[in-house]
Amino acid sequence: MCGIVGYLGKKQASQVLLHGLERLEYRGYDSSGVAVVDEAGDIQVRKKEGRVAALRQEIQENPAQGQIGISHTRWATHGEPSDTNAHPHLDRSGKLALVHNGVIENYLQLRDRLAQDGHEFRSETDTEVLAHLIGTFYDGSDEADGQLRLVGAVREALAQVVGTYGIGVIHEDIPDFMVGARLGSPLVVGVGKTEKFLASDVGAIVSHTQEAIYLSDREIVLLKPDEISIETLEGDLADYEVSTVDFTPEQAEKGNFPHYMLKEIHEQPVSIENAFRGRLADSQASAVLGGLNLTPRELRDVDRIVLCGCGTALHAAMVGEYMIESLARIPVEVEVASEFRYRNPPLDKNTVVFVISQSGETIDTLAALREGQRKGHRVLGLVNSVGSTIARESDGGSYLHSGPEIGVAATKSFTSQVTVLALLALLLGRMRHLSVDYGQKMLAEIRELPKKVEQIINQSEAIRRIAVKYNEAPAMLFLGRQFNYATALEGALKMKEISYIFASGHASAELKHGVIALVSEEVPSVFIMPKDSVYEKNVSTLEEVKARKGPTIAITTEGNSELERIADEVIYIPECHETLNPILSVVPLQLLSYHFAVERGCDVDKPRNLAKSVTVE
Repeated sequence: MCGIVGYLGKKQASQVLLHGLERLEYRGYDSSGVAVVDEAGDIQVRKKEGRVAALRQEIQENPAQGQIGISHTRWATHGEPSDTNAHPHLDRSGKLALVHNGVIENYLQLRDRLAQDGHEFRSETDTEVLAHLIGTFYDGSDEADGQLRLVGAVREALAQVVGTYGIGVIHEDIPDFMVGARLGSPLVVGVGKTEKFLASDVGAIVSHTQEAIYLSDREIVLLKPDEISIETLEGDLADYEVSTVDFTPEQAEKGNFPHYMLKEIHEQPVSIENAFRGRLADSQASAVLGGLNLTPRELRDVDRIVLCGCGTALHAAMVGEYMIESLARIPVEVEVASEFRYRNPPLDKNTVVFVISQSGETIDTLAALREGQRKGHRVLGLVNSVGSTIARESDGGSYLHSGPEIGVAATKSFTSQVTVLALLALLLGRMRHLSVDYGQKMLAEIRELPKKVEQIINQSEAIRRIAVKYNEAPAMLFLGRQFNYATALEGALKMKEISYIFASGHASAELKHGVIALVSEEVPSVFIMPKDSVYEKNVSTLEEVKARKGPTIAITTEGNSELERIADEVIYIPECHETLNPILSVVPLQLLSYHFAVERGCDVDKPRNLAKSVTVE
């Protein structure tokens, strides 16, 4: 969601900050701004509604020179998008500047109290209230040392805050000093020899340093160009580890692709292979997932699995449910992470909870992790971001190793998540009842996935023509069964989030239970119907749509030419094991939604109102 970038060093801060903000544009935002302490020791603030390009133009026309600064991209929560509501915000004195990710839930009470003391507010935001609150404690301190005054003021203010935050604070009185703090909203420190960075996402600073420190909740960081100190909010020194960022700046670039989304679709043969590389054990005809931190006996004792996720990760979890129950015969439940944290489901002692998140920072998924642990369960994470909060707080898990995913619409993270869940299903299945022969066949099928995905990607132009043909459609239906029910949901999500048309995913057999009322000559229906155990059932459902003059697009297995006589359009995918089919069948849906959105003139990498990582509830 919102993005933070801070800098102190020897460079012109505004240029470093602008570059970092541009790196964070994929997160979703509606305005941006910078605050820089200039050479005269005054804070200069520049803020603009809209894209970072507008802010860059503003700074070109009205420069803000200085070597320390903070910046922000805002995704509106309190107050509409505007120049005034954009961050950074100043305190009453105009000497303290603050950027903030998160939500201050009790800001109205704090605002009313401050207003009674004569504070006047320019914006509608909760963030400005926090800036005034910190400024009040700073001005009211009798501490002679400016750094200690600012740190103390931040501590006192945050002690009164209810909600979540990741913040960066600077003050005119201390032109070479910055304070950051986090609770529930990610914050990372970039480490250079004579410069330091503060960011909400390591992608914003990877061009400047490969060394990073990931803050934990209730930690406060004190930064100078050549010095770092991390403490708890209570004032105790905190241990920290300097990590090496696991991707290069080049990996976070679009290269020769027009959009990040298309680049990431094309990266899937590699990202899928990375997900299973080193994890296939031929001698055991099984998979190896050492990061689970569970002994074979502990794995054998698992009686029930709960998979939690949001959005695309939730759909991957739904595929995982079918996989694990089919191969391992272990009962699996899929929980929407935001619901799990507020429910009170009965979980016995042999239940293991998996939380799935590309970023490892999804607020609801993180809350589900903590709720599971609070109730004494082992909670494991499937994440892509090394050093993320879920990766650090979970009891074990597996990294996806898919590299940076910049496009808001998740693509390669989905196929990587499903691949790792397939490995988990195979591992648990081999521990219970699957034969060596079956395990070996599964390993062979998994190894073939990258090549098969490449074959589908090579059909991109043919899929584009289908997207162009139906581009005036006001809505679209996606239908699948069994393993591909979740694929239908994911296809609909991709279409709606980047094309802005109504798209709805359903289990195919549900067509007759209400969905068929949406069928018309203007609404195409996309059927995910490979030659599997429910293929004939899907054919019957497709015929029902055709009988009502609904256009049909079928995704089926190579060699299945009979659908060319029934469906209006057919997209072929290579044959594979039924369990693994969603990894292949989702790729044409990704390409279809991408080309559909491009044809409609939509910004596929920055869809309206959406953010890459949802870090506020």
